[in-house]
Amino acid sequence: MISSALRPRSLVIALIVLAGLLASVSPAAAGGHDRRLEVLTFNIHHGAGEDGVLDLERVATVIEDSGADVIAMQEVDRHFSARSEWVDQPAWFAERLDMHVTYAANLDLDPLNPGEPRRQYGTAILSRHPIMDSRNTLLPMYPGQEQRGLLEATIRVRSNTVVVANTHLTHNNDAERQEQADKVVEVLGGRDVPTVVTGDLNATPDAPEIQTLTGVWDDVWAEVGVGPGYTYDAVNPTKRIDYVLHSSQVEARAAEVISTGASDHLPVLAVLDVPAS
Repeated sequence: MISSALRPRSLVIALIVLAGLLASVSPAAAGGHDRRLEVLTFNIHHGAGEDGVLDLERVATVIEDSGADVIAMQEVDRHFSARSEWVDQPAWFAERLDMHVTYAANLDLDPLNPGEPRRQYGTAILSRHPIMDSRNTLLPMYPGQEQRGLLEATIRVRSNTVVVANTHLTHNNDAERQEQADKVVEVLGGRDVPTVVTGDLNATPDAPEIQTLTGVWDDVWAEVGVGPGYTYDAVNPTKRIDYVLHSSQVEARAAEVISTGASDHLPVLAVLDVPAS
């Protein structure tokens, strides 16, 4: 659902969607059967903005203003270190935004002192709709590299379920990233269920590993985005490395890169229609 608040960003998205609906409305949508779902992917850089300041409220405001129903977040700390003031960030965002949350710790370290929480770093999915189930699959990792994962959440959107997946592929090894993309396809590909794949994929659309993924799922920005869709870095974006992809059961309506200094990445908002069961 498009946010009812008259914010400039939301208004632009609403006008784009309205134009698309007037131009071509599917029979299912005309009958009110499809469900609107707004999905935001956002690498939050553990809450530190381009100015180096840790400010979770600034990140939360960007999410709130976007009107998104589901948020896929990368680089999320949970009691990780002093850099994020030891905060349980998934819980903080869930409470601040009044959303359901699931979290995957791809780094899971012992506490500095006995009895303290484990120090974790990974990905999170927030949702206005109920999260029915979730799981995390660890992706291929080369020696000396950082562990990455694929977080899946099964979300109930009224009468249907949608799988939303969130990942953060490696940034410094093309071969490793290709193996990670292959694993994502192995885990998620071929399912007969509406699926949305999101994340910071750390590669541009022409890279072989991205083409591996877009050979299975459609790229929302390539379908309905306007302009280059650059997401990195936030101050002077020159690369599109953050994505929302979807299966054939889902229809893309609109997409927007949101301008913000709340992180070193810019978030991508996708407006989708998912089928009712």
